[in-house]
Amino acid sequence: MEIKHLSLALLSLSFAVLFGCAAGMKQSPLQVVSHVDLNRYLGIWYEIARFPNRFQEGCVASRATYTLLEDGKIGVLNQCYKGGLSGELSSANGKAWVVEKETNAKLKVSFFWPFTGDYWIIDLGENYEYAVVGHPGRTYLWILSRTPEMDEALYNRLLERLQKQGYDTTKLIRSPQKP
Repeated sequence: MEIKHLSLALLSLSFAVLFGCAAGMKQSPLQVVSHVDLNRYLGIWYEIARFPNRFQEGCVASRATYTLLEDGKIGVLNQCYKGGLSGELSSANGKAWVVEKETNAKLKVSFFWPFTGDYWIIDLGENYEYAVVGHPGRTYLWILSRTPEMDEALYNRLLERLQKQGYDTTKLIRSPQKP
């Protein structure tokens, strides 16, 4: 009987060690798209889904508007309704700039200087009809669309690609939009 308990204990310890090693393994670097035409990227994007984050707490019908500024940077206007679709419109203005000229897919964004965040475009529709924005640490994620709704089949394909990039897509929350 003691051998059975010892075997079970060793088996449990082996799983714990293997799980610990897998949990400690470094993820592969986050891949961005090969090129972003910033002029085509400008305009309004509707949030389809996002990872929960403190700065969007209580937000629904979120959207971002990107404009080209005179200094070559990108103006960012984020808007959402607080507490529900009939809530108060909340806005935040910021700036973004490209940090990797080869692809234009890695940007920094700032809403409160000197604090900046990574804004990496990791998936993009051929006609710029959707975009997926992530963070190299995979702590932030947004699925965006040029329209307030996204085809469910496309959404599911994006989820599959995000899972291959190491994202836990079960954390995504869908974003209701105004009709």
